Amino acid sequence: MTKYLLYTFIAFSLYSCKQSLSESKISQPYDTSEAEIDTLVAEKKEAVIPVLDTGLYDQKMAYLSHDTITSKWPPKTAYPLPGAILPFNRVIAYYGNLYTSGMGILGQKPSEDMLAKLQSEVEYWNKADITTKAIPALHYIAVTAQKSPGKGGKYRLRMPDTQIDKVLELSNSIDAITILDVQVGHSTLQAEIPELEKYLSMPDIHLGIDPEWAMNTGHVPGKKIGSMNADDINYCIAYLADLVKKNNLPPKILVVHRFTKGMVTEYKKIKTCPEVQIVMSMDGFGFPAKKVNSYKNAITNEPVQFSGFKLFYKNDVQSSPHRLMSAKEILSLHPRPIYIQYQ
Repeated sequence: MTKYLLYTFIAFSLYSCKQSLSESKISQPYDTSEAEIDTLVAEKKEAVIPVLDTGLYDQKMAYLSHDTITSKWPPKTAYPLPGAILPFNRVIAYYGNLYTSGMGILGQKPSEDMLAKLQSEVEYWNKADITTKAIPALHYIAVTAQKSPGKGGKYRLRMPDTQIDKVLELSNSIDAITILDVQVGHSTLQAEIPELEKYLSMPDIHLGIDPEWAMNTGHVPGKKIGSMNADDINYCIAYLADLVKKNNLPPKILVVHRFTKGMVTEYKKIKTCPEVQIVMSMDGFGFPAKKVNSYKNAITNEPVQFSGFKLFYKNDVQSSPHRLMSAKEILSLHPRPIYIQYQ
């Protein structure tokens, strides 16, 4: 991802050099005409400035919709900026928190074992769908909802930078992207997300938000399923888009967890933009038929941009047929999920 910034800098430097040579009209110590300089600059700019392949993008979006066009899929959204991860790659993410084994696979195994298992899942998906490269991600809960009010009475706990830095080290060790997840409790996105700005300003770090734990009704987290509306999600989109513009970054991914319609309201008002790629991810657990039904209701029937699907190593196997859904089953969903998360 950092190559994008380097390419842009080189292109800008070449352009500035050309302008200086053209405007100053000073004699050059080389036998090079202005036309030759223009040609050189054009060739260099063409070589280093990334360009979105819109034809390939359309082809990949059609593939996710099983090469059929309906009134809902693929959604009509703006093309992303160059450097976009989706839909050219499928993100395979491990979810959790390093402090506890109860929140997902990310905190259940020693780091070396966890990373090895994640890489085996990436390979599994690369074999299951040879048309789309699978890449690893660590989806880390950086703000966790709490059952007690804690200091400030916000029913949430912010992770220290030392823990986030540890996750970044783990991600870097396997060339993975990182997604920082926020469970606001009684707080707000407006209060929590700016606290992560130094991380979100980095090119390989993205954002996740979880409406389940947004207790705008005043309930204790976990006692009732929370919700967010389009304004909440649009705030995140605008915030990330601004960071992309200010820091000359490739597009950010925003993952929104959802397994009921009530978790996200007014979805039609969610505003897409070239700087942010929005994934609505079905994160309900249970037997396959239940998960498929949740996916249809919360994702297929209410399209935004991209779709995701969560698998639970423990909760999904408690009921018959006591197994995780296969890649083949998941790829048969409409649309095909481009983001897969394991908990």
